[in-house]
Amino acid sequence: MREVILFLLTYLIVFIIYKFLVTRKIKKRTKKNQPTEVDFLVKKYNIDLKKVDYNKLILLISITTSLDITVVVTIIAAVKSFLLAIILGLLLPVPLILISYHVIGFYYKKKGMTK
Repeated sequence: MREVILFLLTYLIVFIIYKFLVTRKIKKRTKKNQPTEVDFLVKKYNIDLKKVDYNKLILLISITTSLDITVVVTIIAAVKSFLLAIILGLLLPVPLILISYHVIGFYYKKKGMTK
């Protein structure tokens, strides 16, 4: 039960921080203000931003990134060994982020929102 509460609280805190600090600064949709995550999805999966609802994409990225961070924090908190926690904290985020953005890219490709 402790892990579930930790997971939910961490998710809410990370989502609120990410939503208000990172995506709130994006007022106008310009190439300069575009988050790195959107650039990655456009370059790797050829997502057409003219076909995509930009605000929904930003919300989906916020949800996914918050979930990735929360999963890593929960796994690290569950590990008893300090050294193993450090190793997992360094190695786990990159594959998890790549997998989650692959799922987002696949979703938009399946919806036909590619160039």
